[in-house]
Amino acid sequence: MSRNSIVLILLFITGISAYSQANKEISGVVKAKEKNKLTGLVGANVYWANTQTGTVTDFNGAFIIEQKRGNQQLVISYIGYKPDTLLVGEQEYFEVVLQSDELDEVVVAGKKAGSHMSRLDPMTKVNITGAELCKAACCNLSESFETNASVDVSYSDAATGAKQIQLLGLSGNYVQMMTENIPNFRGLATLYGLNYIPGAWMSSIQISKGTSTVINGYEALTGQINVDYKRPENSEKFFLNVMGNHTGRWENNINGSIHLNDKWSTAILAHYSQDQNETDDNNDGFRDEPLLKQLNLMNRWSYNNHNGFTTQFGFKVLDENRLGGQMGFDGSKPADQNIGGANQIYGINIDTRRYEGFYKVGYVFDDDFTSLALVANYAYHEQNSFYGRKQYDAEQRSFYANLIFQSFISNENNKFSTGISFQSDEFDEVLLMNFQDPGDVQNLNREEFVPGAFFQYTYNIPDKLTVIAGGRIDFHNDFGTLVTPRLHVKYNLTPNTILRASAGKGYRTPNVLAENSYLLASSRQINIASDIDQEEAWNYGANITQYINIAGRELTLNAEYYRTDFQNQLITDIDQSVDAVSFYNLDGKSYANNYQIEGKYELVRGLDMVAAWRFNDVKVTYDGELRDRPLMSRAKGLVNLSYSTPLKKWQFDLTTQFNGKGRVPSTASNQPDYQRPDSFESYQIVNTQITKYFRKWNIYAGVENLGGFKQEDPIIAGEDPFGDSFDSSLIWGPIMGRRFYFGLRFSIDREE
Repeated sequence: MSRNSIVLILLFITGISAYSQANKEISGVVKAKEKNKLTGLVGANVYWANTQTGTVTDFNGAFIIEQKRGNQQLVISYIGYKPDTLLVGEQEYFEVVLQSDELDEVVVAGKKAGSHMSRLDPMTKVNITGAELCKAACCNLSESFETNASVDVSYSDAATGAKQIQLLGLSGNYVQMMTENIPNFRGLATLYGLNYIPGAWMSSIQISKGTSTVINGYEALTGQINVDYKRPENSEKFFLNVMGNHTGRWENNINGSIHLNDKWSTAILAHYSQDQNETDDNNDGFRDEPLLKQLNLMNRWSYNNHNGFTTQFGFKVLDENRLGGQMGFDGSKPADQNIGGANQIYGINIDTRRYEGFYKVGYVFDDDFTSLALVANYAYHEQNSFYGRKQYDAEQRSFYANLIFQSFISNENNKFSTGISFQSDEFDEVLLMNFQDPGDVQNLNREEFVPGAFFQYTYNIPDKLTVIAGGRIDFHNDFGTLVTPRLHVKYNLTPNTILRASAGKGYRTPNVLAENSYLLASSRQINIASDIDQEEAWNYGANITQYINIAGRELTLNAEYYRTDFQNQLITDIDQSVDAVSFYNLDGKSYANNYQIEGKYELVRGLDMVAAWRFNDVKVTYDGELRDRPLMSRAKGLVNLSYSTPLKKWQFDLTTQFNGKGRVPSTASNQPDYQRPDSFESYQIVNTQITKYFRKWNIYAGVENLGGFKQEDPIIAGEDPFGDSFDSSLIWGPIMGRRFYFGLRFSIDREE
């Protein structure tokens, strides 16, 4: 039996995850020369000449790229520097120092790029690097998009601290959340999962707009957000980040990596955060944000035999407790207090434990083009919670596996990927609308098993055209056969004008209560239709990017349009009645049109500007009437200014977010004191930060919501939370005022 056959058998028997790697990996670091030292460049383009195969450098300027047969010339380029071309032979590691393309004598500051879009990627994908993440406090994933023009993050309600993202005018439910290309944070983790990834753990974030490829499943109705954690191979030997704000919030992060030998490496990442002071800036008697304690640990291992075989595995443990509600709430249920008395305190207690494990293994065959990969992930999520007298306890067990085979037809310009996948979710949910009345209980248990298969073909004319056409078929245990076609096209109209277009279908199984449990923080009744169907939508759009050289610096202009058309959708209706929230299937039209323009330019050396404007036209049929989606701004704008002094001693960042008008569900049937306007006016948020850099550490300080703007009276009937009118769900703007923060980062980088 051949060696290849043995490897194949072992992969299938072990069932461990696989990752596609090249038979030979080329790695290195790209730097810029300053007066007396070299500084790594983030976001430098690294690609094989006359191909569409490339990557970008990470936070430290490091890169890893696979070398396939016929690839010998490696091109390194970065805006403002002369490109370099390497002739790659037997050498596997390179240190590249790019020279400034300025003719006059200048000081090269080595400024690290923030977010950027690769010229090579056929998808509309924005890469957020570690440099961009350092422009704000970035305590976790939810705070990583403050300087990004495409993604919005807002609170779901005014009591639980739950956050939601918006992409292409739709909520984060329709965005496939990924961690290192593994679908993650589904179901119970939807509301608080953005808080489960500490900012200090991330090396980069990729935001893909529109429908994604079929390799990772049939979801991603409006796009993907993929997070790359720090890896043992190239992360710091030691890293420490400590951050606090003036309201008593503390964040502590420590991570380190060890190279045991030339094949094995491991990394440990630890996080602890705590909100320890009660704040009530709007004087409504409720905490502006819950008291929070979170402990988060991750250990990961990596093995590479440098002969085509790699494997990675690791685990993650999270324990979180959040206490929201009225000031003075200590975590005890109202039943433990004076039942029926006037001294009862309305409280929210959400206690969460989450355990994850992943395993990846991959092998590249002797022809250097053919590879086999298997990725597997398991997550267990337990949440015990109560909201006043409502009690919601739930468990979720999720398993994901994806086997991927990649090769080519005739030559490297005709590639294909095919494979099989399996996704399962098991939910055990119990809802007591009043735990003093155990008979009023709803059990929402559900099991979902979805095996599937996919095929994807990529055609490439170097430097001109790339077409990705794919389809998959999945077999759902409840909803039957699902067919998912998707298409992506990238065409270079000129060397500096790139057109991208995409179209495809997506499905999503709604988890009604798990994804909307924040609505329990109100007196509304919960009405769930008995025939909830799977969500289904088409997404299509186009993007054009123009690069213009002005005064020796590159101006990047980007314009795009995307539309999402729903064939079926879970409608969350808070318009019918102020006393209830109703969940039912779409009966009519539902669509989202998203228009965005964006420009990036270095105004003067060291001063970068990003300016963007977006318009959302989102309509949904509520109870037979087509209306604007409520609680969201129709227009959004962003201006980000980032200035770095020569030699990167200081950095100054300022971001202004403009938010347009929007609709608020009617509260006309409430008594006059509890009524709210049917719309909200435009407002803006300003965030700023100053960073001082030293050799191995830096200190930073900043202000979030500098103007102190906040939504007035966000909670209805807060003085009577056990009454019939209490509601904390009508949130459209900030609920907290100005926040001052400060922090310190210290790192011991790995020697090159």
